[in-house]
Amino acid sequence: MSVLVQREAADIREQWLGRALSTLPTDRPAAEAAISGIYGLIGLSPPRFHWVSSPLTALATVPPGSRAAPERVAEWPLPARFASLKTELCRHLDSQVRWAQQPLYQLIHQMVLFPLQRSVGSALLPPLRQAHSSADRSLPTWYNVQFVSWIARYDALRRAAGVVFAAEQRRQLDLWAAVAASCHWWWPSEHVCVVSERPVALRTEVCDDNGEVRLHHHDGPAIRYADGWDLHAWHGTQVPSWVITDPSVDRIANEPNVEVRRCAIERLGWAAYIEQAGLRLVSSAPDPGNPGFELRLYDMRRNTRVLLAVNGSVERDGHRRQYGLTVPGHLDDPIDAAGWTYGLSAAQYSLLQRRT
Repeated sequence: MSVLVQREAADIREQWLGRALSTLPTDRPAAEAAISGIYGLIGLSPPRFHWVSSPLTALATVPPGSRAAPERVAEWPLPARFASLKTELCRHLDSQVRWAQQPLYQLIHQMVLFPLQRSVGSALLPPLRQAHSSADRSLPTWYNVQFVSWIARYDALRRAAGVVFAAEQRRQLDLWAAVAASCHWWWPSEHVCVVSERPVALRTEVCDDNGEVRLHHHDGPAIRYADGWDLHAWHGTQVPSWVITDPSVDRIANEPNVEVRRCAIERLGWAAYIEQAGLRLVSSAPDPGNPGFELRLYDMRRNTRVLLAVNGSVERDGHRRQYGLTVPGHLDDPIDAAGWTYGLSAAQYSLLQRRT
């Protein structure tokens, strides 16, 4: 398979990721023209447009001429009609892929579609879940229709794999692409379409070799909108603002969520946390699963202990991450504790060539 095709597919993925995570001002004329074009595909006149500064504002606002706020978009008829339109377009576009192009089709799934799906899900869906008031934070399927991943897949098939689409298919795909490239989330009703401005700040980190990203910022909000609404994240985990701006031993001790506690300790730093919390060192030993590094077992509250270890693989910045794992309080040997985290005995853990 051509290295050039792989390189072009990776370039297309990065182009669409940049558009999805853009913090540039929205192109309102382009967005309104493209959305109006999509309305026209089902025989509707262009809607009035109601622009808002963030998804939070969108979901809380009943725009003029509308009967309900976008919070209830799952009950609106147009999103379902547009979703069916998109599904039918995808069916026709897929039919254009010839048998000989199937290996490229699979390559583009792996290099373009899946990484973009995961990146958008990790970076842009958490604010939507936060904004929706439903207790389970479940999201309407309408948002999946707006993912750039499916658009990028066909863009890559067209540009990198040489798949030829019919003129009407290209026209419809270009309308969806123009919307995705020019604005943020949108909520269509028959006469009014609510559209959100992009965030003014969005911080991510690359977390795999296919360019997948997740929300992360060590010194402030990972995503922030012009109206001041923001969200903090630590290596992809949504956290309260104090975890990033003011982590402390007392706050960590009072936090009921184990993942938030872990993130807060990492933000504070394990060495600082151990010192400030006054954790007692139970024992230490060379790590047989990670030669050259040490396992350290500390006493914690609540009849638990924490095993401090060093990651077996190197991070993207060239460092090895130090991390802690909670283990049962009856374990006294750090090698026993390390084996317990893998479901192994100490003897079995000692035979590992190198853990990750």
